[in-house]
Parts: sequence; C-alpha cells; structure tokens
Amino acid sequence: MTTSKLHADDTPIPVLAPGNKKTKTGRLWVYVRDDSRSGSKEPAKVWFAYSPDRKGIHPQTHLAGFEGILQADAYGGFNGLYESGKVREAACWDHARRYIYHVHARTPTEATRQVLELIGDLYGIEAHIRGKPVAERLRVRQEKSVPLLVAIKAWMTDKLTTLSKKSELAKAIRYSLNQWDALVLYGEDGRAEISNALAENALRCVSLGRKNFLFASSDRGGERAAAMYGLIGTCQLNGINPRAYFEYVLTHIADHPINRVDQLLSWNMASKLPPHQDLPAFTA
Repeated sequence: MTTSKLHADDTPIPVLAPGNKKTKTGRLWVYVRDDSRSGSKEPAKVWFAYSPDRKGIHPQTHLAGFEGILQADAYGGFNGLYESGKVREAACWDHARRYIYHVHARTPTEATRQVLELIGDLYGIEAHIRGKPVAERLRVRQEKSVPLLVAIKAWMTDKLTTLSKKSELAKAIRYSLNQWDALVLYGEDGRAEISNALAENALRCVSLGRKNFLFASSDRGGERAAAMYGLIGTCQLNGINPRAYFEYVLTHIADHPINRVDQLLSWNMASKLPPHQDLPAFTA
C-alpha cells in the first residue's frame, strides 16, 4: 500500500452456505503492485482479500490507507475512494475496446474498423515503451498517444450523434465517454498503464481453480484461499517456484524469529531457492 500505483479487480468464488447444503457467491479481490513496465526494479507483489459479498465497503476498507493511482474497471464500489482526491482513477482500455469490438464482430463497418485500428495503435506505442523510465513513457505518450486519444474521442462524439440511443454501438461509446478522464489519465502520468491487465492476469489462477474445485467450504475457507493465492501469485510474479518456496518456509519458520518474518517474503528468498526451471511448476 506504500506504492504510488495499484491495480485492482475482483471475481466471484462459490462458497458453501452453512446449513442448507447450497453455495452462495463470495468475492476475491486482488491488488497488484508491479511497476516493472515503467522501469522499476522493486519486486512485484499481489494481495488477495476475501469478502462474502461485493459491496463497495470492502475495497474501500482494503485501500483506506492508499494514496496514488488506482487502475481498475468501472465498478461503482471503487468510487468512494476517489472522492477525497487522494486516489486517482485510471480506467482500462481493454474494456473500452472490448465493447466496440463485440459490436464490430457482429456488424462490421468501416467506421468501427477505423476506431479499432486507432486503439490498436495506442497499444503498439505501449509495446514500444514497455520497461522504459516513467519520464520517457510520458514523453512518448504526450507526443504520440495523446493525438490519437483526441482523434478517438472526436470520432466517438461525432458518431454518437448519428446513432439511436438504444443501439449497441451507442452503448459501447457511452461506456468510454462516461469515464473518459480515467481512460486518458495514462497519457498524463507515466506511471499508469493503458489497461488493467496486471490485475486480470492475477485473477486467472482463480478462474482456473473454479474449474477444479467445487467451492470454498466457508467464509473462513475463502479467507484462507485468498492468503494462499496471494503467496502463490507473488512467487509467480517474481519468477519463484511456489512449491520450492513453501517447502523452504515450512521447514524453517518454526526456528525463525517472529520479529523478522519479513525475511521470509518470497522476493527475499530467491537466493535460497533452486532455480525455477529445476522444479516442476506448481499447480493449484
């Protein structure tokens, strides 16, 4: 939480409801700190948190002490974090593009093809500057990305006047225009990203897990799952084999001073573990 930028997202998880032998829908929230795309050498970290529902109070509580850029989707539960001005909202172009692409896939037109190409050019610029320092990223974005963003907004604004309010393309355009300031924040700050892919990637392990387990046994089980996902995910972000990490920690933690538990965080353990390729990949 001491970082200046976080990526956030959430996903449902089935949880056994006590007493009736049925499942309810809990939530796993993910928060990712990874600035490697802007040249940082700080270790990447991911934290998962469980909640029994999707009320906005949960992310607002999780991030109560955070100040900086929050890269997330348009979920209204995050809005309370932006009111004080201490947290700045950065939206995700993956979502904006997806809505337009779905319309284009069903009813392709020259206009939708052109705007998708413009959005594709934005991603091409990002690929070129990935890993560059913050100042260099900002300079390139100001020079190349901002003019494209201006052109995209002009296309959306003009196109909207020609469409029925109920058309799917109009809905896709309004999605982008309603959060335009958050979508273009990355053009004003070299720390931000064009998309929230880092958080979405971190949640893939949960999507895979849902295909392999029936449910969490209780809310406490959801909390334990969140803890395990955070430890495993942080290992993977730092190129550390989770199985090797757990084997080392579980065989050493009993004799380790409790006031130096931070020494057992995965990025501090890399030198004590065998190379990742020497052990089979961990599967949840």
